[in-house]
Amino acid sequence: MKKIEIITSATLYNDISELSTEDKALMSQAIESRETAYAPYSKFSVGAALLLDNNKIVLGNNQENAAYPSGMCAERVAIWKAGSDFPGVKIKKLAISASSKISKVDKPIGPCGACRQTLSEYEINQKEPMEVIFMGEYGEVVKTNSLLSLLPFSFDNSYL
Repeated sequence: MKKIEIITSATLYNDISELSTEDKALMSQAIESRETAYAPYSKFSVGAALLLDNNKIVLGNNQENAAYPSGMCAERVAIWKAGSDFPGVKIKKLAISASSKISKVDKPIGPCGACRQTLSEYEINQKEPMEVIFMGEYGEVVKTNSLLSLLPFSFDNSYL
């Protein structure tokens, strides 16, 4: 038996104003997309913005359904739209922002487990990391250099 240690790192910004011009613009797109989310049940809106290698930006937001499992997260809406509209184009960055009509969202909200798994496949297939930047409605912003840093021991097609 041997013990292994998984170490990941992220950069924590006090707020959106500390981001680079490019990252701030991408996060602004995620915030704008968040505003048109369909979240009548949870009142929790999420927006996602992907920056592609061809400099196109693809947006997504969460889409709920009265039959809860039938809804979809913002990140997967955006990644599947990118895959559909721009097949084979690499993803450079993903920005995510979340807000709630019920409570303050003043801490960074990262992608859920299902989104991390889905996003990881795109990062693995493109053989280049995608940066992930996430925040709540306001306050601190987290930035990682790779989606896989958020998903240690990920499952991929090499196991199939």
